[in-house]
Amino acid sequence: MLSPDTDIDLSLLQRIVARDETAIAELYDRHSRLAFSVIRRILRRPADAEDVLQETFVRVWARADTYDARLGSPATWLTRIARNRAIDRLRAQRARADVDASLAVDSDTDRTRELDLRETQGVPMEDAAAAVTIRDAVSHLPEAQRVLIEAAFFEGYTHQELAMRFGVPLGTVKTRIRSGLTALRGRLEQAV
Repeated sequence: MLSPDTDIDLSLLQRIVARDETAIAELYDRHSRLAFSVIRRILRRPADAEDVLQETFVRVWARADTYDARLGSPATWLTRIARNRAIDRLRAQRARADVDASLAVDSDTDRTRELDLRETQGVPMEDAAAAVTIRDAVSHLPEAQRVLIEAAFFEGYTHQELAMRFGVPLGTVKTRIRSGLTALRGRLEQAV
């Protein structure tokens, strides 16, 4: 049985496929704050985040017919698009050597990346509660797994780049990320 929110989102996606412009506006109203917060955590700069948010919804408009319910809810699909677009932007910046100094990560920096209240203001309560649950699950991972997962997810590093950055074999990177994601899945399933 689908949640009422998922039913609404599925209906909106069907209307978007039929080229109903009001449906994309409604979907934007429902999910833009969450998408923006994901993008902002990756890119840091508000102007870049706003551009990528726009790109995200253009992509949703153009590719709504590719949504596959077996891979998650419409909100998850949209968030994945936002994350991927942000990582693409970050990689393009790195390739152009135009990365802002604020993206450099000091090895002594606190890697927990706690969200402050400003990042969750205006986010629907269920999204904020989900974020707290996810942060809690991530915080319980062993540091070796947590650091790699955060760098891959929020900074867009590939497995090969992580191996070079942290000085560990590629197989170790893959194993730690896979083990960490499996542990996260188990923790999150218990929380639901």
